[in-house]
Amino acid sequence: MKPTPSSCIDFKKHLDRFIEINDAEFGQILEYFSIKKLKKHQLLVRAGDAVHHTYWTKSGLLTSTFTAPDGKEHIIQFADEACWITDQNAFYHQAKAIFNIAAVEDCELLSLSFENREKLCAAFHKMEHFFRKKANDSFTKQQKRLLTYLTSDSQQRFELLLQEYPKLMQRLSKKTLAAYLGVSRETLSRFTKKG
Repeated sequence: MKPTPSSCIDFKKHLDRFIEINDAEFGQILEYFSIKKLKKHQLLVRAGDAVHHTYWTKSGLLTSTFTAPDGKEHIIQFADEACWITDQNAFYHQAKAIFNIAAVEDCELLSLSFENREKLCAAFHKMEHFFRKKANDSFTKQQKRLLTYLTSDSQQRFELLLQEYPKLMQRLSKKTLAAYLGVSRETLSRFTKKG
């Protein structure tokens, strides 16, 4: 199913944060995307599979997780509305996924294949510019999270989570939030009582 400009106003606003496009260009850009719907708990990407698409979250919430050899699951990313998500290495290098990406809630996504992304960037240099600026923005956030994880205590990591994802407390279980922060559920409960 193809998205329509009237159903993707939030995506236009997202693009407008990084580039200037008119309504006609936006309609043409949407031609490269398709709509993907997921039910709660459904997998979008499975570790070990090929990854041919990247996704923009129109509605819903997803998590990207990595399962270590010891069986421990690590939450790498949350993607709520207006966030992009995929297994980056698998998508850009046409490799096998190492992450599982699953819907925490029912989701509606804009899906962009690797092939269509290349065609889109060739046809609209503004979109090439968008993806470069968006990648820079994402790298900065990932670096900040990594430094926070390496140098900050669990309270500071919790505060960064609230800053980046202010509405997640109501949308995720304490178990999931605690796993993301690398703390026990009891520790997380202490943080939430302070707030």
